[in-house]
Amino acid sequence: MSYILEILPQLLDGTKLTLLVFALTLVLAIPLGILLSFLLRVPVVSWFVNIYVWIMRGTPLLVQLIIIFYALPMIGPTLPRFPSALLAFTLNYAAYFAEIFRGGIKAVPNGQLEAAKVLKLSRWQTIRYVQLPQVIKIVLPSVFNEVINLVKDSSLIYVVGLGDLLRAGKIAMSRDVSLAPIMMAALIYLILIGILTVLSKKIEQRFDYYK
Repeated sequence: MSYILEILPQLLDGTKLTLLVFALTLVLAIPLGILLSFLLRVPVVSWFVNIYVWIMRGTPLLVQLIIIFYALPMIGPTLPRFPSALLAFTLNYAAYFAEIFRGGIKAVPNGQLEAAKVLKLSRWQTIRYVQLPQVIKIVLPSVFNEVINLVKDSSLIYVVGLGDLLRAGKIAMSRDVSLAPIMMAALIYLILIGILTVLSKKIEQRFDYYK
């Protein structure tokens, strides 16, 4: 127990960075994903967005991290470690959210869109008052599935040398020749995912008013 209390501050420091990457990725990727999902319905522009989504979903996030941090400086600007990781996570998850929201948009009955035209709602009003409320309810389970995946994927930032939860656990494990740090890190990940799972169920229940 004394050893666990000794390494816990290191793990909690790593957890702070993990949560920061997690929170900022959601704040940036979800709005971008929503924007892309609507652009996927725009002629010509949709072709470019589809290529972007195909690349982001078709290549591993780990490879994207490596390219942005290590390869991008060879042809363009050099980004610090944290902005590089955040950029990779945002671009990757925005592509997944775009596909999720596109499916939700398609699920909205065309009759409701026609009714919005009859009521002379603007395009923005139709999106805000007719489409988005229904799309959000439809996509919530898929969105939360990606949110939970993001917690686990955040461990990949170790490749750019950031001291996240997993890296803190690996350093302590190598230093002390003990599996306890990595087991503690796994437990913290499990707790975070458990909290998100409970939260997702609560939020989904609040959107049951369409039933």
